[in-house]
Amino acid sequence: MLMQIIMLGSVSELQGYIDKTQLTEDLGGTLDYCHNRWLSRRTAIEGFAQKVKQTAQILQSFGTELAETELPNDVQSTSSLLATHTEKKDKMKEDIRLAVEQGDDILGSITKPVTENPEYKLNQDQLDNQTTVERLLAQLHETETAFDEFWIKHQQKLEQCLRLRNFEQNFREVKAALDIVSERLSAFTDVGNSCSHVEHILKDLANFEEKSCSLTIGASPVLSNHYAVDSIIPKCSELHHLCDAFTTETERRRNLLNKSLELHGLLEKSMKWCDEGIYLLASQPVDKCQSQDGAESALQEIEKFLDTGAGNKIKELNKIYREYAHILNEDLKEHVQKVFQKQESMEEMFQKRQVSLKKLAAKQTRPVQPVAPRPEAFVKSPCTSPGNEMTELHQSRGGSTMDDEENLAVLRQHVINELIETERAYVEELLCVLEGYAAEMDNPLMAHLISPELQNKKDILFGNMEEIYHFHNRIFLRELENYIEYPELVGRCFLDQMKDFQIYEKYCQNKPRSESLWRQFSDSVFFQECQRKLDHKLSLDSYLLKPVQRITKYQLLLKEMLKYSKNCEGAEDLQEALTSILGILKAVNDSMHQIAITGYDGNLNELGKLLMQGSFNVWTDHKKGHSKVKDLARFKPMQRHLFLHEKAVLFCKKREENGEGYEKAPSYSYKHSLNMAAVGITENVKGDAKKFEIWYNAREEVYIIQAPTPEVKATWVNEIRKVLTSQLQACREASQHRTLEQTQSLPLPTSSCTSPSRNHIRNTKKLEERKADLASLEGYGTTIAPKCPEKGKGWAKTSHSLDASEENDGWSSAEDPLNSSDAEEEGGGGGGELKLVTSNAFLLSYANDTNTLCVAVYRNAFEACRKESVFPDILN
Repeated sequence: MLMQIIMLGSVSELQGYIDKTQLTEDLGGTLDYCHNRWLSRRTAIEGFAQKVKQTAQILQSFGTELAETELPNDVQSTSSLLATHTEKKDKMKEDIRLAVEQGDDILGSITKPVTENPEYKLNQDQLDNQTTVERLLAQLHETETAFDEFWIKHQQKLEQCLRLRNFEQNFREVKAALDIVSERLSAFTDVGNSCSHVEHILKDLANFEEKSCSLTIGASPVLSNHYAVDSIIPKCSELHHLCDAFTTETERRRNLLNKSLELHGLLEKSMKWCDEGIYLLASQPVDKCQSQDGAESALQEIEKFLDTGAGNKIKELNKIYREYAHILNEDLKEHVQKVFQKQESMEEMFQKRQVSLKKLAAKQTRPVQPVAPRPEAFVKSPCTSPGNEMTELHQSRGGSTMDDEENLAVLRQHVINELIETERAYVEELLCVLEGYAAEMDNPLMAHLISPELQNKKDILFGNMEEIYHFHNRIFLRELENYIEYPELVGRCFLDQMKDFQIYEKYCQNKPRSESLWRQFSDSVFFQECQRKLDHKLSLDSYLLKPVQRITKYQLLLKEMLKYSKNCEGAEDLQEALTSILGILKAVNDSMHQIAITGYDGNLNELGKLLMQGSFNVWTDHKKGHSKVKDLARFKPMQRHLFLHEKAVLFCKKREENGEGYEKAPSYSYKHSLNMAAVGITENVKGDAKKFEIWYNAREEVYIIQAPTPEVKATWVNEIRKVLTSQLQACREASQHRTLEQTQSLPLPTSSCTSPSRNHIRNTKKLEERKADLASLEGYGTTIAPKCPEKGKGWAKTSHSLDASEENDGWSSAEDPLNSSDAEEEGGGGGGELKLVTSNAFLLSYANDTNTLCVAVYRNAFEACRKESVFPDILN
């Protein structure tokens, strides 16, 4: 290529060829150009173009990743995926924002001269750069817009997937919950046994329905524009079907319960009407009814009362059966029959009373006519003989006696009705507490209301109330209802179930712990919510006291029944039942004191049954020397609370406690105890009819006990006598067994046997006489009492003490207590006393002059008798 080359010598020559506007300032032109600025701008534009290209590629790659992502099948994964994609999208948007800012900065630097000087015109190079940057920015905006549109669709898809997974999870939970609800609803088969019981079931059903309504979930938000609508609709239909079925079944149950409530209302109205009628018959005074006016007044009362029966009594039994056939189970049908029979019996009683009263009201006074007496009138008619007069009097009194017996029968019926009705109410109250409180403590829906300290404390709070409920509901109430027609025989019902009543002892022993726990959590939201649901006016502690109140109520009802059944067949059973119930109350009361004993090292249960307990003044009078000052004779009495067990008597110090309720009950600080195997008693102490002695180890230790009253003293002495008598009986049985074994082991006598010595024969005769004396004293433990005792009477049986002190190392096996000075003082010189003594042996002493019997059994007594063979017969 040929080109013309012009050599110039100066800038002015250059300007002759090129216009100044095309030359830079250093060549004398006006062109605004800086090479370094051009290089930096061009580099920035190239970097921006590269940034735009990379952003587009990243967005395309991210969009492909989002499009190819598989949707998860659970809520957690879907929620996590949505959060991850959203985080990446936000990062991409941040990169786009930075790229746009970079492009805007480059464009601003290009157009800056024009901004500063509107007359400034950009050269071609600047215009090209401006066009390039604007094109890149437009491309970036288009890429961002496309990504945003894609993200909106992707986000909507993920959100719909998340809603679908939530719906599926809720569907599974609701379906499972509805299945459980249906199962629980099927448990509402009980139609109740009284109005209050049915009302309680209806409240439970209403609460149950209220909780169940919250299970229904709506599907309309899920269905709107959802990609999986074909999967959602069948599940929604299934849920609606389950809910409709539950609603239908609930309504059916409610109708059954309302019908049951209606029937129980009729039955209770009839029962109340019958009770009022029986009370009316019982309240009509017999003496006033003997007059014509009184009989007419009583008739009016009866007729007025019978008029009220139209709206209260059951008219047709078969009609009741037809109308309520769908709710009548065996128990309810039997209850209806009993109510109807009671109604018929009461109406029959009213009819008999009306007949009697009409006869009395119809009697007219014979008018007195003035007639002349005839001679025959002064002749005694055979019809007016004394025998006939007595017969007429007897008939007159017999009518009155029949009326009295009728009134007593009415009163007995009234007592048995009260007993059964209050028993039913008691059973319902126990059920209400167990279902409304105890069961709710295991309810997961109520767990958040229970404080951690109260959890797992149900057994402490309620004790064995459930055991008491099952006994009364399944056994005792049903047995009582069998005696409704024979109230005078109800004592047998109590006697047959008397062993089961001992469960109250366990409940009462737990009552202090229960009350203490209640005081700690009485303000708990859980108990308040349970009380609100049950609509109880009283708090739980009032219902926890019901078993204690009920066991004390029985003896009052039995007393009433016994008062009206004195001459009836079951009077003896009623008296025995009353005595047994009072014995249980005493055992419960004693056990409440026993559990308050503190400081005893050992198991109180090993001491046998607790027989008696009470507070006494105690003096000590120990005859042998002691190293401790406190063991010397005391002139000031000690206040001690004694606990008499079968095997020991405990001496405790009563300590009053400060607090509320059961915490205010006293406690008993253990001091010492005496083994009953080594205890004897002296019934009467000279100078005070309230005192008696308990002595230990043959009067080595003597405790003078002063009872509050002579009656209390007599009760304690009799009980101690029974214990000692039972010990003697046990000794006799053991000795008989040993003698029998010994006899069987002896060889048969032969002719070579030597004849017994004269002394041996004499001893044998004495023993035979002694045995005859003892035989005449059979049953001494309860019948023999001193007529004029000098020192009293006592029994003793020595053994190891439960409370052996360090000073008392026990007695020697060679000791003979009756040869000691103490025994001589008690024996009053031994006048007329026959003693049979062997060392280490069994000893019996009978004092004819004082009519007292002392029995002492020493260590190895049986072995000594067997070995020495002095009087083996006496043990029999």
